[in-house]
Amino acid sequence: MSQQPTMTHAANDRSLSISQKTAKPFSQSIPSTANFQRNQQQIAQLLAQLNQIVLDKPQAVRLALSCILAGGHLLLQDLPGMGKTTLAQGLAQLLGLSFSRVQFTNDMLPADILGMSIYDQSKQQFEFRSGPIFTQLLLADEINRSSPKTQSALLEAMEERQVTQDGQTYPLPQPFFVIATQNPLQQAGVYPLPESQLDRFLLCLSLGYPSPTAERELLKGKDRRELLKDLNTVLDTEAVLLAQQGVRQVYVADTVLDYLQRLVAKTRASQEYHGLSPRGVLSLQRAAQAHAYVSGYMEVTPEDIQAVFAAVTDHRLGQRFVPAHVTGGQATKTIAQRILAEVSVVA
Repeated sequence: MSQQPTMTHAANDRSLSISQKTAKPFSQSIPSTANFQRNQQQIAQLLAQLNQIVLDKPQAVRLALSCILAGGHLLLQDLPGMGKTTLAQGLAQLLGLSFSRVQFTNDMLPADILGMSIYDQSKQQFEFRSGPIFTQLLLADEINRSSPKTQSALLEAMEERQVTQDGQTYPLPQPFFVIATQNPLQQAGVYPLPESQLDRFLLCLSLGYPSPTAERELLKGKDRRELLKDLNTVLDTEAVLLAQQGVRQVYVADTVLDYLQRLVAKTRASQEYHGLSPRGVLSLQRAAQAHAYVSGYMEVTPEDIQAVFAAVTDHRLGQRFVPAHVTGGQATKTIAQRILAEVSVVA
């Protein structure tokens, strides 16, 4: 088993003035240097505000924002009361996008989310009344409390950014994101998400328990819901779309792609779990590009791959969230963590 070397970079190795990079890897549609710098200032402000709400979880917050700016959907899984909904609501408010929250229950029907056709007596025809999914950011709270039929209603929207009802197709607003929360399968009244739906989520995160210091601040400070009201919107639709454009232009060198493909090959070499699909591979690259962009750089390094690898792959490889109290408090390596330890950065 090869040991994975620690990757360290001097600040000037990764800091990027767009004009310093060779023009060849980028298309002419790349945002200007001024736009890039302004976007980075907004991202820094957003992270600073959100870290005041979700305490002691800076990497989870960074990954959550990376998921959104990559154009992907985010799944938050943990015990109830760990801050999943707070993180989602904080992101929604700071991003400045239109927002809907749906509390999933076991008696919910697909029409409760998508909408339905209602007969208009005055016009003597059916008219489609859109559901809460017609928004830019949908919070699907406790998504696995609903039945598989209702869960599957989101599949087309998450993949195609559209809804089809009664033979008619209706486009969703752009950009469109789903942030879903789910409770552990060990709890009563939940249904496991099918693999086809898990694959629609770019990243899957668990916040975990707060540190004693953060917990003391929670006990002595304001209620998190009160603090949410004080958040100032930092981005808007135009800024989010600009950031997504910037993420797509983040350069990935062949040596980094070699490392990425070695990790992917390792997922496919085991009989313990099924390997990453091509969509999963593209998701890994896109998430790494977004992580680099949120960190203020326009080039992906192996550190970015490592930072997002578990969040991109564990739920796709069949890793199920198990609360710490179920395992006796013992931390166990996930599938992705084992793969990272076994695959070296340098071939």
